[in-house]
Amino acid sequence: MRVPFNRVAASEVDSARSTLAALAVSVGDGLAAGAEHPGLQALLDQHAAAVRDSLDAGLRPLTLASLAGYAEGVLAGASEQGWRPTGPPVDWSDPDWLPIRLLAVHALARALDGV
Repeated sequence: MRVPFNRVAASEVDSARSTLAALAVSVGDGLAAGAEHPGLQALLDQHAAAVRDSLDAGLRPLTLASLAGYAEGVLAGASEQGWRPTGPPVDWSDPDWLPIRLLAVHALARALDGV
């Protein structure tokens, strides 16, 4: 039996929350850094828009599960290309593409649910 797109099993929600909580730890204080640095905030806004576009957020509601899946996919793709996590803290003064993209996912998730 398929679950309707707007109804997700509790275990899937827990899994998404777990993924997004780990993501929040990995991006550390990026949101605070963005608030202090307009250039970083502009990058964050652009990446958040790209994530929403990628997930067709204009056609269906953005969910924690879709954001968690997106983050897992981005990390898997980066790993396939040889990227290895350096761990927090991220140097937000000159971030690479990947930390900004993950911070955008975190910001979107936080706006949805405070994760």
